[in-house]
Amino acid sequence: EDVVIKKNPYLEMSEFGWTIDPIGLRITLRQLYDRYEMPIYIVENGYGYDDPLVDGVIDDDYRIDYMRKHIAEMKKSVEEGVDCRGYLSWGPIDILSSRAQMKKRYGFVYVNRDNDDLKDMRRIKKKSFEWYKNVISSNGEVL
Repeated sequence: EDVVIKKNPYLEMSEFGWTIDPIGLRITLRQLYDRYEMPIYIVENGYGYDDPLVDGVIDDDYRIDYMRKHIAEMKKSVEEGVDCRGYLSWGPIDILSSRAQMKKRYGFVYVNRDNDDLKDMRRIKKKSFEWYKNVISSNGEVL
């Protein structure tokens, strides 16, 4: 069964209809921690987009912006007392979606193929690759 997401007029949405709500992430982290008082890991957070390959480059500033805002809100929740121990993105490399599509790409590494044509399957680092590498190496201090 398909997931039905109600449109919130106060929030942005991705091109695939997913709500973008970094403050909602912080609120949810606080609610979960208040209820269960157990360590939390954020997993499979990311921004799916039909990334255009232009002259061999993928400038995915929209993904960087999305992740920057979500990680910043996660950090605020930690300052507010939430025991959040980790952040894992979905996914590091473009893979087929649950509906066997390449159109919704989440990775920091582009795979040169589409739904029906494997092309050369070349891997290309997106702009977000170096950005996220710096986030990891600075333990989230550099966003």
